[in-house]
Amino acid sequence: MIRKMVVFAGVLSFFFILACSTRHEVAVAPVEVKPIHIIIDVNIKVDKALDNFFGDIDKAK
Repeated sequence: MIRKMVVFAGVLSFFFILACSTRHEVAVAPVEVKPIHIIIDVNIKVDKALDNFFGDIDKAK
């Protein structure tokens, strides 16, 4: 009788341990890096206005 109880407890604990263990798999997809397109607008009017502003100093040299 005691032997049956020990075997039953062993089987029960085996299934308990088996049920408590978890396994997770995470698939990592490759990362794609795309180029970045940047447009820079430069205001040339300010540059020309500064040339005219400092034009008299440049002529004095």
